[in-house]
Amino acid sequence: MSELIEFRKSKDEFFKQDHHAPLTPDQQRSFKGLSYYDENRSLKIELKPTQFEKPEMIEMQTSTGDVAKYYRWATVSFEVDSQPAQLTLYKDIEGDDFFLPFTDATSGKETYPAGRYLETHALSNGNLLVDFNYAYNPYCAYNEMWSCPLTPFENRLQVPIRAGEKTFK
Repeated sequence: MSELIEFRKSKDEFFKQDHHAPLTPDQQRSFKGLSYYDENRSLKIELKPTQFEKPEMIEMQTSTGDVAKYYRWATVSFEVDSQPAQLTLYKDIEGDDFFLPFTDATSGKETYPAGRYLETHALSNGNLLVDFNYAYNPYCAYNEMWSCPLTPFENRLQVPIRAGEKTFK
């Protein structure tokens, strides 16, 4: 079994059984699993980030009207089906984790309208591993009681990213 399939299976079990999952108890009782795109190896990409000279702290609005603070850290450029795309990476103000919220041409049709999230991983050579197969819906997609950062305008892609989680039904 691939690492991605194992990850998805584990996530489905968490959603179904754990009281810390974003689903309500009623949703958990009828939960049959999340819907995913098939693995798309072309959307697992090693990218060189273009770091901003002076990362600025920004406040992202959240789905509940609060704000979440991040550093606007770098951009990554890549191609999807021979179409250019660029996204901005944000860095947690209290750690070294990178946050990549985005919308794409599937948003509102095949995927959650407000966008999906992705964590990226720094590699020893300074590049980042961006694997869209792990793109996921924010918890507010399942339960409006959760507060989720809204995707900044600069991370709204015109190309479709057919990888990761689909819309929750």
